[in-house]
Amino acid sequence: MSDPLGLIGAQHGITQPLPGAGGQTGRTPAGGLPLDPNAPSFKDVLLENINQVNKLQQDATAATEDLLAGRRDDVEGVLIATQKADTAFRMLLQVRNKVMDAYEEIKQIRV
Repeated sequence: MSDPLGLIGAQHGITQPLPGAGGQTGRTPAGGLPLDPNAPSFKDVLLENINQVNKLQQDATAATEDLLAGRRDDVEGVLIATQKADTAFRMLLQVRNKVMDAYEEIKQIRV
């Protein structure tokens, strides 16, 4: 997945202090805990999860093809692989929907 605009994970003033913030550095999230500089970015976590979902989809497809070709005889294993792939895809779709909702909400903010 490419990032043609360079917007994912960009650091364009995200950690800059807000005017009138009373000397806060902007390095502490709303929860009050300091940010971990070694923590993976949202982009990295999202791409890793997309790759995991893709692998589950490929495994389910391979299991189905093996069952149909006679190289595999456990229908239960194929059904489990298919259900895992379906559940993972549905969860990824919900993450996408939440990200799009957040994006739409941010677009509505007047500056």
